[in-house]
Amino acid sequence: MAVALVASISVAITIGPAGLSVAEVWTVVGDRLGWAHSDLTPIREGIVWEIRLPRVLTAAAVGAGLGLSGAVMQALTRNPLADPFLLGLSSGASTGAVLVLLLGLSVVLPLAAFLGAIAALVATLLLARSLGTITPSRTVLAGLAVSSFAGAITSLLVFWNAQGDAFREVLNWLLGSLAGAEWDAVAIAWGALLAVGIPMVLYGRVLDAFAFGDTAAATLGVDVARTRWLLLSGAAVLTGAMVSVSGSIGFVGLVLPNAVRLVVGSRHRQLLPLTVLLGAVFMVWVDTLARTLFDPRELPVGIITVLVGAPVFVLVLVRNRARA
Repeated sequence: MAVALVASISVAITIGPAGLSVAEVWTVVGDRLGWAHSDLTPIREGIVWEIRLPRVLTAAAVGAGLGLSGAVMQALTRNPLADPFLLGLSSGASTGAVLVLLLGLSVVLPLAAFLGAIAALVATLLLARSLGTITPSRTVLAGLAVSSFAGAITSLLVFWNAQGDAFREVLNWLLGSLAGAEWDAVAIAWGALLAVGIPMVLYGRVLDAFAFGDTAAATLGVDVARTRWLLLSGAAVLTGAMVSVSGSIGFVGLVLPNAVRLVVGSRHRQLLPLTVLLGAVFMVWVDTLARTLFDPRELPVGIITVLVGAPVFVLVLVRNRARA
């Protein structure tokens, strides 16, 4: 799968009006990193290094991060339909991002999206706690309430304030887009993935214990409450970072963990790393489709992920019903 990711990134960069080759892509990369010399024109070098490479790398990190967040949430809630949207994280990030866009403060958009996701997580857990002991079902129900509330606030902000270019900017962000991804977006997305995502992947054995219920996990030596808070906070940080650079992209965190689970089973030591890699490959090709399918017009990434994700969502529901 790692080989597929490197190949996907290399090929995706070549696709577009400029007609680049994989050899040219790697020549430019080698020249910038000091191990090769490029004799390409500055324009072709710029297309690779300044436009397509940061966009493709950002797409890979976003797919990996959202997929991992979904897998962790599904394990903690023991609900295969859980994802960053279901627990309100994406909606909270959207509210924070739309607010600063309408205020003309897009320079702080990543921070606003991140804080929005954290605020939504805190609200979800506090609401679940107010209903009694935090359980998976209460967490999901609280997340649905927070997600709906944040979505209503976002709609209200757009309804009263968005006009002209601001409306189009907000709409593009809510539908998801990687068109504006530059190297600062690469730094944010990959920084979050390495700093937060890798430690979360190492919790595979602990998440396996959650599959048997909180009582069984505690019997196996897991500090259930602390671990749940820690991993949900990590998922919120990861989701906030990814949403801040890509906009609101749905169904990635829902579909990919379930797809990987169908192949390798539910052991999280295999499920989590494979979900990260599959998520990266998936989003690289979804973004490539988004920018080339109706060229010169660009389709929002979120539309493609929903077109793919909605049927899979239904399949998961049918599969769970058959098991029940």
